[in-house]
Amino acid sequence: MKTSIIGFPRIGENRELKFALEKYFKKEIKEEELEKVTGELRKKHWFLQKEAGIGFISSNDFSYYDTILDTSLLFNIIPKRFKELGLSSLDTYFAMARGYQGEAGDVKALSMRKWFNTNYHYIVPEIEKDTEIKLTGEKIFEEYLEAKNLGIETKAVLTGPFTLFKLSKIEEESDSDKIISDFIKAYIDLLKKSEKIGIQWLQLEEPSLVLDLSQEDKDLFKRIYELLLAEKGRLKILLQTYFGDIRDCYKEVIELPFDGAGLDFTEGIKNLELLKDYGFPKEKILFAGIVNGKNIWKNSYEKSIKIIKESSNYADSIVLNTSCSLLHVPFTIKGEGKLSDEIKKHFSFAVEKLQELEELAEISSLKEAAESKYYKNNEALFKEDRDCKDESVQKRVREISEEDFIRKPHFYEREKIQKDKFDFPLFPTTTIGSFPQTKDVKKNRKDYRSGTISKEEYISFNQRKISEWIKIQEDIGLDVLVHGEFERNDMVEYFGESLKGYVFTEKAWVQSYGTRCVKPPIVWGDISREKPITVEWSAYAQSLTKKPLKGMLTGPVTILNWSFPREDISLEESVNQIALAIRDEVLDLEKAGLSIIQVDEAALREKLPLRKSEWYKEYLDWAIKAFRLVHSGVQEETQIHTHMCYSEFTDIIEAIDNMDADVITFEASRSNLEILDALKEINFKTEVGPGVYDIHSPRIPTIKEIKAVIEKTVQRIPKEKVWINPDCGLKTRGVEETIPSLENLVQAALEVREEY
Repeated sequence: MKTSIIGFPRIGENRELKFALEKYFKKEIKEEELEKVTGELRKKHWFLQKEAGIGFISSNDFSYYDTILDTSLLFNIIPKRFKELGLSSLDTYFAMARGYQGEAGDVKALSMRKWFNTNYHYIVPEIEKDTEIKLTGEKIFEEYLEAKNLGIETKAVLTGPFTLFKLSKIEEESDSDKIISDFIKAYIDLLKKSEKIGIQWLQLEEPSLVLDLSQEDKDLFKRIYELLLAEKGRLKILLQTYFGDIRDCYKEVIELPFDGAGLDFTEGIKNLELLKDYGFPKEKILFAGIVNGKNIWKNSYEKSIKIIKESSNYADSIVLNTSCSLLHVPFTIKGEGKLSDEIKKHFSFAVEKLQELEELAEISSLKEAAESKYYKNNEALFKEDRDCKDESVQKRVREISEEDFIRKPHFYEREKIQKDKFDFPLFPTTTIGSFPQTKDVKKNRKDYRSGTISKEEYISFNQRKISEWIKIQEDIGLDVLVHGEFERNDMVEYFGESLKGYVFTEKAWVQSYGTRCVKPPIVWGDISREKPITVEWSAYAQSLTKKPLKGMLTGPVTILNWSFPREDISLEESVNQIALAIRDEVLDLEKAGLSIIQVDEAALREKLPLRKSEWYKEYLDWAIKAFRLVHSGVQEETQIHTHMCYSEFTDIIEAIDNMDADVITFEASRSNLEILDALKEINFKTEVGPGVYDIHSPRIPTIKEIKAVIEKTVQRIPKEKVWINPDCGLKTRGVEETIPSLENLVQAALEVREEY
């Protein structure tokens, strides 16, 4: 039985890609040096897979920034404003991803969105009316041949035309039929060139097939692939899906002449049922996604073998596969020296998942040597007690009542009380929370962790930084200040380190977007807070200013969604445990004199089921209640803020309003403020701060463009409800960008305030 993976992490075991890219952006290395680093990474990753015995190794899963952006350039989907910069091909690529501000011009980046139900972000393709969609790029062919020259046969992988079309932002009044026809022709050209250079398997990824599909969607999918597959020649096509099941189009998939179909048996709850109900063609290969590509717990061989056996009743030929790309898990467990062997034995990162696939293949093939591996997995990992339960935590969760989810008095009564108390001017200004994590900030934290400096020295440094940035904010003229979060490594990891029940890694980095990597903590057991986490820092900052200062917390849903969760209890139970811990922190901040508390739920949408019929029962019902549990105990005059970013929130806007926060700030700059229409449509009651500029781009927004955003906002939202803020925290930006950007923000707010 052969094995396959959909994709492999590209950042490198030690984040080599991140550091090389950052040097390139700073002009410390040239394109040739960058390519040398990336070439070594690809080579290493291919050989890791070959040595692990993987039968279907992937090429073109590597990317400098994002594979959807790669696909856009492959097919000449480059908006005119980027072409007009006259930059090199690579710098045009980065301008599309990050924006550009320099001698060649001043251009905003393309929109960025969450990749389905993950914490990865993709760059949204932008198709203009005069975009000429055609095959112009070489990357997919170059990387296939690169592997071939190393003696490694790969399957070339690429986002499929249906998903690429569905994810694209298409300019109004464009001819959709022509765009689809151009897509088909461009992909046919790609198939022909793939066959010509000797590619044997092409993996076309169509994750959009796991969404709710209309009849129009199904007809489009069928139309595209009937025309494509008629031109594939000797090339074998694998249709790869992930993140769910394909209940809406299973029959269409098995009737089309694909050579293989990849189904997710981890999140695809109905895929096995579909096999049973409709069968699977004998001439096709089933690529069975049984090793979880999104979580880090060891695979249960007992459960996987059961799925393999059941699948083999309907499919004659099976390849064991990952459920999705391994992009979403860390590189390897081998570098985790601080975790005990007793804990580490339960975890499996990307490299270890290669071994799991091989062992499952051996067990499935009834190899005698594999019997001990099955026994070791079953008995040593899944039959033993992990000692992860805390009865006091479980009791507290059981005692939660419906009243604990309701804040009193009602929103409109609180709103009046808070307006009288704070007396903010029209269009109050603030930031989302963090300020630049400069080298000295990171060094201070690193030195304290390593024992190089004392706790007193560590605290003293952070207090100086807080004091410095309180003055900067006052000088700029912001209305509501923040302390800057200089003590925090990450908005989730920082809280996890202060909560009982978490374990932490040293090098388990996962790419979130571009060069941004996160190190998700792992929920090992029942969660509780043993002592205050942020109170001392926030109280100190508030003592330095007469202006109101926000206490900054991460919400329970985001903490859970940006952690690797347990698999032995429900997500609802886990999030309620975290919510109770954060509730304790909220109440302690209030006691310490913080009158504004921001509880960020940046990842609220992340685990939203991909099918609308499952949104509320499977997720929103308990996710929204968990947020309400956090703040329902505060006084009426305490103002609760929250923040959300880089997801499409328009279709769950009523649920967001039901969070019962007093102020919500959204990322809106990269999405062209599309959320405003949805807010207006439902008469959104909560006060709103749509981000007025994109912090993920290194460019400095002008006063004029910020004013234009404010004007557009006021056309849809009552001016009394509008806040002015960046679209996210500023930790990734430099001081030289942050201060002038905020100065322009405040000046724009002052000018618009004067006009109104």
